[in-house]
Amino acid sequence: MSHGLRRRVLLAFAGLALLSGGRLWGQDASKNEARLVFVGDIMLDRIPGETMAKGLDPFEHCAKLLKDADLRFGNLECVVATGGERLDKKYTFRASLRSLSWLAKYFDAVSLANNHTGDFGKGAFVEEMEHLKDAGIRFFGGGRNLKEAHQPLILECKGIRIAVLGYNEFRPRSFEAGPTTAGVAWSDDDQVAADLKAVKSSGKADFIITFMHWGQEYKFQPNERQKHLARLMIDSGADVVIGGHPHVTEGAEYYHDKLIVYSLGNFVFDDFKDVTPDLDEPSRTSWALRLTVGKSGLVEWDTVVTRTGDDGFPRILTNTTGPRGKKGVIEQAPTANEAR
Repeated sequence: MSHGLRRRVLLAFAGLALLSGGRLWGQDASKNEARLVFVGDIMLDRIPGETMAKGLDPFEHCAKLLKDADLRFGNLECVVATGGERLDKKYTFRASLRSLSWLAKYFDAVSLANNHTGDFGKGAFVEEMEHLKDAGIRFFGGGRNLKEAHQPLILECKGIRIAVLGYNEFRPRSFEAGPTTAGVAWSDDDQVAADLKAVKSSGKADFIITFMHWGQEYKFQPNERQKHLARLMIDSGADVVIGGHPHVTEGAEYYHDKLIVYSLGNFVFDDFKDVTPDLDEPSRTSWALRLTVGKSGLVEWDTVVTRTGDDGFPRILTNTTGPRGKKGVIEQAPTANEAR
């Protein structure tokens, strides 16, 4: 690994670290606080799919991390269906229906807003949504039409109503939902702002989170588009903005005292098989973002660093610290620019 790349990796993994001084996650949260976990890309085809076919649990090494949370969310970076035809694109991912039992065991909801849920066409996408419903796995960021795709998923936990919206802005745009056609929610600025303002003004949610699929692959810092859109979302009502897609972790920062985590990286993936040696380790490393949320907003947050093995399954790195912080301005994370 070159000196410059090694420096960027170390900054991405360690340079953001903070000592929050807050409660340990394993301790009981207040009865009026909800604990949420968000993880990055979950791709259950190729090597992870082959390993699951042997009866192995893709999430077993992170079971406690996930089960300690009140609500668990991830980005489902594949189609879970039997039908459809492979589209003409470089990478297409279709997972076996056996993966649904593992997802249902560990996750409350998944985002469909990404550049792979449409890999086998609209029919397979609709089939996937039906399978998720049958398995009891809620989803957001996609639907049978434009209105459904842009609807927030609202879950109540410990008296707190939490709204989650998902958006994709990585090609192909043909995956976008239309007025009468199924697909994902696309992140047009005006539409995103209108969605968030509608949720905020409805009074149906106490806390609003956006889960984005954006940015440039294998870049350790967010680009100007990500920064612009993140701030627009917060100005329009989002309380936390979370991102994925670059396959590596990116920076964390506050904007108007609201948290932005630009990329969580891969969670279940075999991305390492397609990258250059210098990117092997970064593409294996991700953050699981843990949020403690109360009626008044975000109380505290931290990240658990995980690494995918040769089977594509994540393991917790116990000797590595990710970024963390608390509500307010005393313990702010460095901005993405400061972490260069």
